[in-house]
Amino acid sequence: MPDLSPALHAGPNEWRAPDHWRVIDFVSDLHLQSGEPATWQAFERYLQRAPAPDALFVLGDLFEVWIGDDALDQGASAPGDAEPPFWRACAAALRRFSEHTALFFMAGNRDFLLGPDGLREMGMQALPDPTVLVWHGQRYLLSHGDAWCVADTDYQRFRQQVRTAAWQQDFLARSLAERQAVARQLRAQSEARKRQLGPDPSLWADLDDATVRQQLQAASAEILIHGHTHRPAEHSLGQGLRRLVLSDWDATARPARLQVLRLSGQGLERLDLPAV
Repeated sequence: MPDLSPALHAGPNEWRAPDHWRVIDFVSDLHLQSGEPATWQAFERYLQRAPAPDALFVLGDLFEVWIGDDALDQGASAPGDAEPPFWRACAAALRRFSEHTALFFMAGNRDFLLGPDGLREMGMQALPDPTVLVWHGQRYLLSHGDAWCVADTDYQRFRQQVRTAAWQQDFLARSLAERQAVARQLRAQSEARKRQLGPDPSLWADLDDATVRQQLQAASAEILIHGHTHRPAEHSLGQGLRRLVLSDWDATARPARLQVLRLSGQGLERLDLPAV
């Protein structure tokens, strides 16, 4: 990994970028899984691009599901189950990328069980949600965003349950096959709920603007960068406050969604990467 000075960590939930950083990339909601190889291949090409950014911030849901770091040490748990080998391939590519680029990870609603062992294997540094990034005098508030979808009360109850130490300890104590089964069930329930709401992400719960304004003001920041909602856009919140929504990734969509938000001396811009 790059040699990052401890001074970069400026305080609780705050990171100060080194002066030599010139380009910072943000992505979220890649939902990597073995069943959708085209999206992984597109991300792998991004990791191999030159020149690389100085830092990449992954703001949640890098993986479609994460059932525990010990899965990296396992073979397939059932015939046709390719996830553990796939995760090892992802880990190896991320670790190579981290050898020349600072790589940060913030947990999402799909991969919040990615722990210290997995992060170490991937060369990623964990970030709390939310985190303030300080770069060239500007403060950027970073979040996955799911905790601020306050109108989705069913999800907030579920989130509160699965983020407890007791729930996670119980889940991780189960066999790999049991965890895979639970993950498949939860994914099926999530997809069923999306079908009930409708396929358009604009019909799904969004972040609460009043909550976002409060969070930005508390962080002395003007810009929130987040994912989760799959609705790439920029929203003005008044009083100079803005929230920028990252795109999800899907190489098989038409047109493909393979977007990076890039921060440089020219400001913030969205880069749409080629599908091939």
